[in-house]
Amino acid sequence: MTETYLEEWIRKAEEDYTVVTVLAHNRLRPTPNAICFHSQQCAEKYLKAFLVRHNRTVPRVHDLLELYRHCLAINPAFAFIVDLLDILNPFAVEFRYPGEEATLEEAKGAVHAVEQVRRFVRQALGLAEGTSGLSP
Repeated sequence: MTETYLEEWIRKAEEDYTVVTVLAHNRLRPTPNAICFHSQQCAEKYLKAFLVRHNRTVPRVHDLLELYRHCLAINPAFAFIVDLLDILNPFAVEFRYPGEEATLEEAKGAVHAVEQVRRFVRQALGLAEGTSGLSP
């Protein structure tokens, strides 16, 4: 594992998190589909960063529950976030195409879930809450 590769995953996760927070505060033009998608993406990238930190191969999947199983094998405390990942998991693909629409209520749930997942994984990575990089 290179620190640069790990930093990239974290930076990309934080970009998604920034998108979530900006969109969630835009009351004039709600974008629940985008909020849900970027919430899922943030969680996915943080799980992948955790795998990179532990020198594991990063599966090329969007399934948070599959990534969760890999993380759980490293750290059993990941069991605490499985319900949150289950909330976010459908937003990777299902809501990206016509025929499915995320509701404002689902978007609020996604924001709540990703905030908790982000906090948990950042702590598991040894990262400070308020920073966006690798600095503890």
